[in-house]
Amino acid sequence: MLPFRKILFPVDYSDACRAIVPQVRHAVDHFSAQLTLVHAYGPEGLSFVDLPLASPELPQQVREFEQLRLRDFAQEVFPGVAAECFVDLGEAGGVIHRQLQHQGSDLIMLPTHGRGPVRRMMLGSVAAKVLHDSTCAVWTTAHPGGHAGVRSIVCAVDESDEALSVMTAGAALAKSYGAKLAIVNVAALPPMSMEIDYGAIRTALLQASDTHLREMLAALKIDAPHAVIEGNIASALHEWAASHQADLLVTGRGHATGGLGRVWSNLYSIVRESPCPVLSI
Repeated sequence: MLPFRKILFPVDYSDACRAIVPQVRHAVDHFSAQLTLVHAYGPEGLSFVDLPLASPELPQQVREFEQLRLRDFAQEVFPGVAAECFVDLGEAGGVIHRQLQHQGSDLIMLPTHGRGPVRRMMLGSVAAKVLHDSTCAVWTTAHPGGHAGVRSIVCAVDESDEALSVMTAGAALAKSYGAKLAIVNVAALPPMSMEIDYGAIRTALLQASDTHLREMLAALKIDAPHAVIEGNIASALHEWAASHQADLLVTGRGHATGGLGRVWSNLYSIVRESPCPVLSI
């Protein structure tokens, strides 16, 4: 997976899309990666072409217009970058998936744009589909903008075997960027009950999680501060990442666990609440 050699940037020309351009450019430059822009268009493209709806030339004219529009965008926001540009008719998630099948990618970078009054309750449908369907790494953020550098990285892991891959990726990224690295596990604790000695069970579970985390770090020869914390996983990670001034939160997407890991099952909430971009692998 690392270093990233092929970066895919879905473009919808929105403010959120433009806001992450500095981060995309920084990643392209840092990894010396090939950049591909992809745009999905729909019936709205017909309004840009002055041809009758019944004209057999209309579909090709619309495609050519959208291709030119995307190339103009690439030259505007990525000057000096030899970006490849692809457009296709259809729903954005499906177009991105077809492009991945056609060309492949190591990393997809996109903002989340849930729209409307329930924005804080959901991810945008395109971001959710990409996170769910893609097998490559996905960089996304609910808070476009900010600086493009990476000075502090936090790895969020659970007790699954996927934690090894997440920590390996986090350590490689930290070395690549010369960034600080910290590891955190939000432990799964049972609900409180009057019938059990919750304090004793809580202490034992936290100690067991800490021991397991130490053993994994030792096996990987990673020397980084770590912690086992408790609480709602998305909220706890938000607070921990904020306290460490994280520029990037690295976590898993359940590929090694069949989607059964605690982090994967909370990924949408983690992305939505994270104070920094999230790289899920």
